[in-house]
Amino acid sequence: MTDTTTAAPGRADGLSSSEVARRVADGQTNAFRQDASRSVGSILRANALTLFNGIIAACFLVLLLLGRWQDALFGLSALANTIIGSAQEFRAKAALDRLAVLHAPHARVIRDGADAQIDVAEVVMDDLLVLRAGDQVPADAKVVSAGHLQLDESLLTGESDPVDKSPGDEVLSGSVVVGGEGLATVDRVGAASFANTLSAQAKKFSLVASELRSSIDRVLRWVTWVVGPIALLVFNAQVIALGGWDDTISSGSWRQAAVNTIAAVVAMIPLGLVLMTSIAFAVGAVKLARQQVLVQELAAVEGLARVDLVCLDKTGTLTEGDIEFDAEHPLADQPDGWREVLAWYGAEPDANATARCLAVPYTRTVASEPTGRIPFSSARKWSAVSFGDAAPGTWVLGGPEMVFADDRLAERTAQLAASGRRTLVLAHSPLPLPDEERLPDGLRPVALLTFRERIRSDAAETLTYFAGQGVAVRVISGDNPQTVAAIARQVGLDAPTGFDARELPSDPAELARVVEDNVVFGRVTPDQKKAIVVALKSAGHTVAMTGDGVNDALAIKEADIGIAMESGAAATKAVARIVLLDGRFSHLPSVVAEGRQVIANIERVSMLFLTKTAYATALAVLFGAFVLQFPFLPRQLSVIDGLTIGLPSFFLALMPNARRYVPGFLARSLSFAVPAGAVIALTLFLYSWSAGSAGVGQPELRTGSTLILTIVGLWVLTVLSRPIDGWKVLIIGSMMIGLVVVYTVPLVRDFLEFTEVSVVTALLVLVFSALCVGLIEIVRFVHRRFVHRHTAAHSPVTARADADDERVRPPAELLGAVVICYIAGVLEILAGIVLLFVRYGDGLSSLERTVITVVGAATIMLGLLVISLGSGLTRARRDARVLLTGLFGISLLLGAIVIITDGSVTVFRLVDLAVSLAVIVVLWTGRTARFFRGTRHGPRRS
Repeated sequence: MTDTTTAAPGRADGLSSSEVARRVADGQTNAFRQDASRSVGSILRANALTLFNGIIAACFLVLLLLGRWQDALFGLSALANTIIGSAQEFRAKAALDRLAVLHAPHARVIRDGADAQIDVAEVVMDDLLVLRAGDQVPADAKVVSAGHLQLDESLLTGESDPVDKSPGDEVLSGSVVVGGEGLATVDRVGAASFANTLSAQAKKFSLVASELRSSIDRVLRWVTWVVGPIALLVFNAQVIALGGWDDTISSGSWRQAAVNTIAAVVAMIPLGLVLMTSIAFAVGAVKLARQQVLVQELAAVEGLARVDLVCLDKTGTLTEGDIEFDAEHPLADQPDGWREVLAWYGAEPDANATARCLAVPYTRTVASEPTGRIPFSSARKWSAVSFGDAAPGTWVLGGPEMVFADDRLAERTAQLAASGRRTLVLAHSPLPLPDEERLPDGLRPVALLTFRERIRSDAAETLTYFAGQGVAVRVISGDNPQTVAAIARQVGLDAPTGFDARELPSDPAELARVVEDNVVFGRVTPDQKKAIVVALKSAGHTVAMTGDGVNDALAIKEADIGIAMESGAAATKAVARIVLLDGRFSHLPSVVAEGRQVIANIERVSMLFLTKTAYATALAVLFGAFVLQFPFLPRQLSVIDGLTIGLPSFFLALMPNARRYVPGFLARSLSFAVPAGAVIALTLFLYSWSAGSAGVGQPELRTGSTLILTIVGLWVLTVLSRPIDGWKVLIIGSMMIGLVVVYTVPLVRDFLEFTEVSVVTALLVLVFSALCVGLIEIVRFVHRRFVHRHTAAHSPVTARADADDERVRPPAELLGAVVICYIAGVLEILAGIVLLFVRYGDGLSSLERTVITVVGAATIMLGLLVISLGSGLTRARRDARVLLTGLFGISLLLGAIVIITDGSVTVFRLVDLAVSLAVIVVLWTGRTARFFRGTRHGPRRS
């Protein structure tokens, strides 16, 4: 028996040109472009017209009006923040605007009695669509005629089995024709179509929930609340310190008071923190793009590192979405020619995806054409064919439970299905094919045939990684729950059974309990997928959702981080935050690692910026309350901040860092920044008060304040960069060289209004700098213990990992080498300080002062380097071991040369040689060498 094409009421010649024109004029076209929820103007306003930028712009304009453009360098940072922030959102807007459910760029219609190929947007109401295998339906329609027409609606419903369509049935936009052909009359177009309605719910502007971004915004709000009152306090104090309101207004010195106030205000704002965060996100996105991972919103790089639960769609994530032949399981009494019949089923032009798999193992088909057939139907789940004398009798291929209602194969098929395999049975009857569409009598099973979905090769490895990181997994699919559970078990998940989503409760609290207690869910509708994600979020999870079908779009949009496969529906890719361009699930660990790097490095960088905000705020309050002139010019702060915070932060934000994510980034940052900032502010205040009491003039006082801030800023940078490796040495060393240039090059010194300092000022600078450095070390010591307790409270997994790293202690001889490094570093620093004192001696030329300054600064830098490298030894930093070997080796070589050339041997020189040799031996022999070679003790988390 053959399937006939049945015509439904309607015009077989389609619409005429005049009818199409009339519908176009009435707006009844398939053109659909949902407005982006944020326009270009709104994005620019949101990034440019902020209170943060308003304060910077006001200060910038005041300085320009006062003719002090040299002090307005900070305006460049605000401009960069605006440009980068806008660029991020333009990228997100472009991704949303590209949202389109349809892959096919053209549609086939009948117009004026002839086939025509037109753009999808040009389809109009009542158009007569021509549907053929491989086509994607461009608009919702009613079937007019059908010849074995089958549609794959998995992108819309999640159900992977093809659906038969008959005249009068509805076909939905976004579904794909997988077999047969037909005609359908369009009844819904544009925004009214099913796929576009579903997409419209997902296409709403939203940004990834970013702890970094929200924490930084919170700090900016705090600063903007206090900046106004503090500015008034500082301005009043500056006016009074310069002689009072009457004198400053009449003499014009109010201008200097305004400049001092702006210096205090601008210093309070963490100008570069937003910029550094944006750059870290952007660089992370570029690195991931090289690995075929498209980050459609930059903060998603951070987001996936915070995820503690991943929801996976089976098809396209755990499996590749393709069906492949698994095995044949012959039963008793196989008639001749049964394998040839299977080959015919595989080669049949109208074969569905499952039957086509038979063409691979079975290649020799029946030599005769069928004498009758009943095509496969998704409703009856079987097909039948007869070949006359070439293969006598009737052959039936279909689902075992549909072909044999007496359950004679139930036990065997249940065993096969439990392993996640799809099962068909080939049955044979000696009787001819019936005239009606029914099974023939006398059927006997010939063979069971099993098929399986191809498991993604990277799925098990990736899930193992997530399990090791404490990330839970939920599998959510539209397929049979037991089949999905079996596949989940194959990739290593603990899923003894699957939960049928038709039994999911509607109550949110009860739903949350169910999704917490089960791992695999089948027969899930698109709305249920979204509800599951919402329930998991309400339970306190940070949820990632992966998928590839339109049916996943709502859930992906609702999740904290949505991840789509490039092979998936366009709607799903557009609403996802991350798209795996080559569809490889194994890229997710790289995304997690990149996110961790961003979070850990920005936390380190934020402590630099927030320390500046803390000491600037405290300075403003102190100098305002005690009516003292502010000890800096804006340009001085801009340059020093740039060399001790801005430039090094740029490099530190991009360095490798594998520390696990722990909530509470802002609390940890402030726990260092606030006390360290208070110490720095108090130090500068006491210095200014002491220098003023000693009769030091304001230009020299500013120079001394800047020197203290330089020394302390470099120390804070060094403290927060520990352990120091090769790149950090280069970064810190470069900043030191830059600062030496700032203080020694006449052109730069004149621009910054630095002056030669007296011995009194030099002594005050050294004393207060040493005091501040010591207090900062104490702050850092307390801060590290606070972070350890905070980590243990908020992330037991991370705390256990850190504890594991600390279990093996460095050998005692290595600790001795560390002590030697500390002593040597302190001696180097003292020697550098002595050299800096020498520059104030009488009779020295400008060149001699410059040389002494450079040598003194370099000696201090060397001391800092030795101390930092020494601290790296206890963390098994191989770079630290190599560099220290080089330094002590140079010291050993130079000492030997001096003894040989000079001929005199002193106790000091012998001790120096012995210490250098001992350190080198300790670093490369015995237990120390094994400590560094151990796989557990390579470069550790910083």
